[in-house]
Amino acid sequence: MSLSLFIAKRIYRDTKGDKQVSRPAVLIAMTGIAIGLAVMIISVAVVIGFKNEVRNKVVGFGSHIQISNFDALRSYETHPVVVNDSMRAALAAYPQVEHVQRYSTKPGMIKTDDAFQGMVLKGVGAEFDARFFRDHLLEGEIPVFSDSVSSNEVLISKTLAAKLKLKLGDQIYTYYVQEDVRARRFTIKGIYQTNFAEYDNLFLLTDLAVVNRLNGWQPQQVSGVELQVRNYDQLEEITYEIAADTDNKTDGLGGVYFVQNIQQLHPQIFDWLNLLDLNVWVILFLMIGVAGFTMISGLLIIILERTQMIGILKALGANDFTIRKTFLWLAVFLIGKGMVWGNAIGLTFCLVQSQFGLFKLNPETYYVDQVPVSFNVWLFLLINIGTLLASVLMLLGPSYLITKIKPASSMRYE
Repeated sequence: MSLSLFIAKRIYRDTKGDKQVSRPAVLIAMTGIAIGLAVMIISVAVVIGFKNEVRNKVVGFGSHIQISNFDALRSYETHPVVVNDSMRAALAAYPQVEHVQRYSTKPGMIKTDDAFQGMVLKGVGAEFDARFFRDHLLEGEIPVFSDSVSSNEVLISKTLAAKLKLKLGDQIYTYYVQEDVRARRFTIKGIYQTNFAEYDNLFLLTDLAVVNRLNGWQPQQVSGVELQVRNYDQLEEITYEIAADTDNKTDGLGGVYFVQNIQQLHPQIFDWLNLLDLNVWVILFLMIGVAGFTMISGLLIIILERTQMIGILKALGANDFTIRKTFLWLAVFLIGKGMVWGNAIGLTFCLVQSQFGLFKLNPETYYVDQVPVSFNVWLFLLINIGTLLASVLMLLGPSYLITKIKPASSMRYE
């Protein structure tokens, strides 16, 4: 064990000495470290959790990648493209693609005896992955979707059901304006709620066969095909790879394929989510600054309080570098103790919030009904390592004060 580390441990463990001035300052410094680290952990966990929740809801309604007709951009009154078995097999053959499913949409209106509401009827086939809607199902069950027959059953959001005073099992009449007005009656099979108002106010899910019949399309024609990818972090690369093989190609009936990922379809949402990262960086810098400056004040008080000890060590032959290392080691012990408390506070909050959801949010504003948290081990370790390194580096300058202390004058220091 080095001399610096040995002396630092003795000072750190000394609880019976007559030096009482530094104890409040040390306590304040450790509290600053603990609070700063706890705030950083909670901030990162909440922002990552919120981004994941919003992203998953957008993806749940539209998957990761959509291939549709180029002429139908940004409209639910879509033009069809041909998606046959061979095309589905070719798309599923990409190693990065996890799932392929068809969809068709038809804008319309729901009308009851005393209210009406615009909506989009989305038809899906038997291959539809219903895990997202199953996770957000409140009542009833997910209909058995088909591309050949119609069950006349729909999945509706709680928001629409509340607006139109509908309940599970009710029959609803929907109307579609084409060359003439067409009507279709459905039975409510299930009610879901995602708290994502932009979609909850819009979509009804039913069989692909129903929507295709309303659109007057041939059996192999659909509004498009949705692809789920295995690794979201590689979304851009996968999109460009599929687009290189598919984009601007013409199907057998004259439709032109166009490939877009979910970020390109909803840039305003993902740009907003990216702005949250800036807030996190601001919080991290502020908290590290607060923790570092409280630690600097604590270290300076400790150095001034132990001026006589520094003078004695210099008189005995210890050089400035050895003594500076001693106080830096002492600072590391104090920072470490503060970090232990900070980790305990931050992790306890994340655990309690994830299990019990004590802190609620307004879903109409934040798209979620409680504060979401997501724990990432690597980010947790990075925050701890970064806090320790930043705090120690900030103390290198103040420790230079030791070189200005002279043995002759310090031994008479009171």
